[in-house]
Amino acid sequence: MKYFGLIIKKQKIVIIKSHRKTLTCCLLLLKSNKSMSSLEKKRKRKIPTTKKKKKLSPNPSLPDDLLLDIVARVPRLYYPTLSLVSKSFRSLLASPELYKARSFLGHTESCLYVCLRCFPGYRWFTLCRKPDQTLTNDTTKKKPSGYVLAPVPIPSFHKPHFSSLVVVGSDIYNIHGPSSNVSILDCRSHTWRKVQSLILDSRSRRWPKAPSLPVEHLSLSASVLGQKIYVAGCYNDIHLDSSFFEVFDTKTKVWVSEPIPCIPYSEREFNFLHSKSICIDKKIHVVTDSEGVVAYNPKEGRWDLDGLRLDLDQHMRSDSYCVMENVLYSVYNRMVIWYDTEASRWRYLEGLAGLPTFPLGGSVRLGDYGGKLVVLWEEDLLYCLSSFVHKKKIWCAEIALERRKNCEIYGEVEWFDHVLTIPKEYDLVKVLAATV
Repeated sequence: MKYFGLIIKKQKIVIIKSHRKTLTCCLLLLKSNKSMSSLEKKRKRKIPTTKKKKKLSPNPSLPDDLLLDIVARVPRLYYPTLSLVSKSFRSLLASPELYKARSFLGHTESCLYVCLRCFPGYRWFTLCRKPDQTLTNDTTKKKPSGYVLAPVPIPSFHKPHFSSLVVVGSDIYNIHGPSSNVSILDCRSHTWRKVQSLILDSRSRRWPKAPSLPVEHLSLSASVLGQKIYVAGCYNDIHLDSSFFEVFDTKTKVWVSEPIPCIPYSEREFNFLHSKSICIDKKIHVVTDSEGVVAYNPKEGRWDLDGLRLDLDQHMRSDSYCVMENVLYSVYNRMVIWYDTEASRWRYLEGLAGLPTFPLGGSVRLGDYGGKLVVLWEEDLLYCLSSFVHKKKIWCAEIALERRKNCEIYGEVEWFDHVLTIPKEYDLVKVLAATV
């Protein structure tokens, strides 16, 4: 075992170890200086002394550049624990220099974020490793996974919805009205920034009297292809066409000047009032209210009506779906299913030994966690001994996927565990994985 560094600061010690290129971080929080200093002050009040105080030597510490190099090698799962060391450590963990070092060392990784609706407001959590793991030789009991959802100190911003949240790189985008505004959550610094919409100026020909008129959305759904976000939805304005399909460039942070028409081949307009959208085969598939599923081909700039998959929307009406490696996954009959595009049919995900059946009526959310399927679901706690408990558990499972020769997809449950307990009024909104 090789020790990369030992940091001592204000009676707090962080030991960083390395074993076969896998870094783990152990945090030991000793007695705080405040409690020690308060006891010393009480003793000094009782026992007066005339001796001069000896000047204490400063605690040893590592140079900033070496400390940065050490922390950059620590897995992101341990950052919530490291943030408990001190304010300076929290600043270091959110600094741009740290993530430049991580990128230079090739230590970028997926970081899981979970959004919860808490009435009022919204809260964000991130998956991390528990700092207090207890080793045991008891093989009869199920070993804890070591994972937990830790709260992220993100200030409340525009209320997100399942269909309005997408992730591109290290940023989570929230598309919201009025005027197709965009809020961006930087998952490195955990700060929001707002991008003012520029699309209304390019549409002044449609609103000559008020080019900057804010326009509310009745509904919208966003999906990502490359570095662009495609948004389908419906306006809440009688002076505009009801449905819209727009594109936001995440590189330039502006909307494409001309919206994409929703009337292909001079036919009737698509109705995107309750739309859901996904990206499969490099096409944006949008669930409509009357036409089933329609597909937009960005490369050719046209709607593909020949490739309609009328049964694709059967399990997209809820919010329990995600796309991974060009495959759509969803939940049906309290089990995970996937859509076979070649056979145009839904199939159950085979394998999943040990994974419990999801509770009836509970919310389930799926996500792409660095190439693995992550599933979060709720379990109500109705009573406990002699009293009712108005709380519920959040469970999480990480599943490795494998496509076999017979074209079937098999899943292997790597771990599942209870990761958070929340009030019963809280609801799962969405789970996303950013690359940091």
